[in-house]
Amino acid sequence: MSNDFANKSKMSSDLFPGVPVVISGPSGVGKTTVKEQLLARYQDLGASISATTRPQRQGEVNGQDYYFYSTEQFKADIEKDLFLEWALVHGNYYGTPKGPIEERLEKGIDVLLIIDIQGGIQVKNIFPEALLIFLLPPSMGELQQRISDRGTETIETLRSRFANAEHEISYARYYDFWVINRSLDEAVSQVRSIIVGDRCRVGRAHSRFKQLGYDWPGLESLEEPKSEKEIT
Repeated sequence: MSNDFANKSKMSSDLFPGVPVVISGPSGVGKTTVKEQLLARYQDLGASISATTRPQRQGEVNGQDYYFYSTEQFKADIEKDLFLEWALVHGNYYGTPKGPIEERLEKGIDVLLIIDIQGGIQVKNIFPEALLIFLLPPSMGELQQRISDRGTETIETLRSRFANAEHEISYARYYDFWVINRSLDEAVSQVRSIIVGDRCRVGRAHSRFKQLGYDWPGLESLEEPKSEKEIT
């Protein structure tokens, strides 16, 4: 790698914005594990920490796994318009605080958001360039087993999550990409490929390379030729 290219690559985060990368799927499909592996393996991604009113589970750290809010605090922040998106899921509020996300995107960092289908669609409406990835289980039986194996759910919450899983999966049709979580390595690799592929998409790559100072004859603009003569 030349010093010129390395220097330009280092500058890139200051020149063009990142995009939100939304990963959704039914409870127990492995969203958090996939996110953790992506962050551990690739240093060019940022993480979004969601806020929630659900009870804190054993081993979870406030401000690292989630921001744990009271219902009153969460509702107050909704009134102040402090969330990028929020939703009421399984009887608890979940939301994405705006500030940290906007700061990372402005620095050119692609940010992973593990949010539900309602939140994903809200993000897409705000950021049309966002990548919506739906994580699917190999089968519904496998999904039920994964949730049961957690050992953290009551019979009542298990029934609620099973009932909601089919409804959530029906919304996968509104997402950009589907990934089946048969194995962790395979799912992580596929999500990573989607992110890298988007960075090479013509519209995004053209803006990036142009801002970095690269220029090729005939690619100064992406506007379509005005006449057939320009094509020939």
